[in-house]
Amino acid sequence: MSEITAATTEDMLELGGRLSEISAPGMVIALTGSLGAGKTTLVKGIAEGLGIKQAVTSPSFTIIKEYYEGRLPLFHMDLYRIDNYEELYMIGFEELIYGIGLSIIEWSEKAEELIPPDAVGIEIKILSDGRRTVFLNGIKL
Repeated sequence: MSEITAATTEDMLELGGRLSEISAPGMVIALTGSLGAGKTTLVKGIAEGLGIKQAVTSPSFTIIKEYYEGRLPLFHMDLYRIDNYEELYMIGFEELIYGIGLSIIEWSEKAEELIPPDAVGIEIKILSDGRRTVFLNGIKL
């Protein structure tokens, strides 16, 4: 497991850019972290690195946002409002994570049993001084 400290929003965006460089079709990134930890900021950096020009915002209310204009399709999911696996099946969760693009799942712990075993796990923790510690599992940068 790798550990990276991100002091600023720009650091999180830069880390996302680095992750975009190694992203491939069918890759799944499972994000965990508290509210405000920087999960969506990290996704914005990945999207920018993939060449996506569209504004990336949290899909908290829509659950899934899809972006097709970059180097590969990006499926950004936020499971914060999901209560059970049946809801995941209804929104086509498995089709997306086993699809042609990069799937990034915020609040991935809500679908733990459905996350592929080769998914990249990223946990973001906020430190007392406001910096973030980002733990990368299944990938090295």
